[in-house]
Amino acid sequence: MVANENTDVEMKNADSPPGPEAGDSKRDVDLQSLIDVREQARQIEKAVTNKENRFVSRVLRSLPTTRKKLNGVVLRGLINQLYPALERDGLLCFLDEPITGADSDTTTRGRTAIKTPVAEVDVYIHMLILVRLIDTNKLDEATRCSQALMTKITGQNRRTLDWIAAKCYFYHSRVAELTNKLESIRGFLHARLRTATLRNDFEGQAVLINCLLRNYLHYSLYDQADKLVSKCVFPETASNNEWARFLYYLGRIKAARLEYSVAYKHLVQAVRKAPQSAAIGFRQTVQKLLVVVELLLGDIPERQVFRQASMRHSLGPYFQLTQAVRMGNLQRFGEVLENFGPQFLQDHTFTLITRLRHNVIKTAIRSIGLSYSRIAPQDIAKKLGLDSAEDAEFIVAKAIRDGVIEATLDPEGGYMRSKESSDIYCTKEPQNAFHQRIAFCLDLHNQSVKAMRYPPKSYGKELESAEERREREQQDLELAKEMAEEDDDGFP
Repeated sequence: MVANENTDVEMKNADSPPGPEAGDSKRDVDLQSLIDVREQARQIEKAVTNKENRFVSRVLRSLPTTRKKLNGVVLRGLINQLYPALERDGLLCFLDEPITGADSDTTTRGRTAIKTPVAEVDVYIHMLILVRLIDTNKLDEATRCSQALMTKITGQNRRTLDWIAAKCYFYHSRVAELTNKLESIRGFLHARLRTATLRNDFEGQAVLINCLLRNYLHYSLYDQADKLVSKCVFPETASNNEWARFLYYLGRIKAARLEYSVAYKHLVQAVRKAPQSAAIGFRQTVQKLLVVVELLLGDIPERQVFRQASMRHSLGPYFQLTQAVRMGNLQRFGEVLENFGPQFLQDHTFTLITRLRHNVIKTAIRSIGLSYSRIAPQDIAKKLGLDSAEDAEFIVAKAIRDGVIEATLDPEGGYMRSKESSDIYCTKEPQNAFHQRIAFCLDLHNQSVKAMRYPPKSYGKELESAEERREREQQDLELAKEMAEEDDDGFP
């Protein structure tokens, strides 16, 4: 009994409020987040001092992780520690979250700054506040914060600010999209693109081009988007994320302009350049469009595409669409279009899917031509669900002219006669398919070579100077003399 009494533990009520331990844990997390962001600010200052953008790039790559740590306590602590007392109100006005007494120590801990931080750090902290406002859905405050941030950026002309400014342009466009004011910022984006091009700001140029393309495609202005692509050159040194976005937008534009082969090529490259362990939503969006474009080309996507764990649910309607096109079932195609029409409209693929009706008819006629050596137009109309035999006769005639089937129409006899199928290996189809695969592999190799990056001025680190070479040769000569003298001493 004594042992049981000593080992009994008092159980706390699960519904009781968290004790001081939980508050201390939360303060420790906020304090660690504050320290991490302060370290990022030091990295940005180091990049400004050494004029090395790779430090800024490292900070921006960790932005998704930093974004999860942001809250009112951390941001208020940053402002109190990095800005003088007279300059805090311009940023604190966007943080209306109340600070409890337990969190006041975190916000006031550390030394107070006596001078304004460098412009790059100032813009980065301002951007973090904007990201926090977007995440908390405070769109009115985010709009004012974004306008103040753009005013701050346009007043600077520093090359070390370009990478951070490019990220700010993206969030400025995002705020305008959430508030349905994309059209109002189009002139500003064009002006900044012109400035970025003149200053050789390649990262800002890439982000601004993508923002403008997204702006045009949001309003279905495909002609203006195509003109923008033809008039500007996307920078080769842009990051893979920006390349993936650009290739996706380019695929949408080409698909809308009936250039399905070019669109398919761009979309495949977009999937390849997108992050494989993250950006699931982006890869789902690209894959939806890729399935529709592949169907428009007359090909059937592989079943493995729809079996991926991350794609199975989102590609469910497109799998049913693929089955309808593969079987050439017009009735099934109409049912899929009716059941999932709103989702296709939301995915911006409804217009392209309506064009698939001709492909469904071609597939049905091809299967009929392989199944029957001779069939009447009335039976074709019945199988396709057409209104009259004349419509079936016209469709068959067009299919014969387009080379979909090899057959002849006999108006007097009232039937369609299919020709005997020839061996496909006697044609150029295998050669064309082999050439297409070789071209894809060569393009993949070229893209991989272009993606290789090295630290700037690192090519000469392993090369010795002329003075070092002379010293090394002198040391080799002395060593050889010593070895020769030792050999001479060894003889009697």
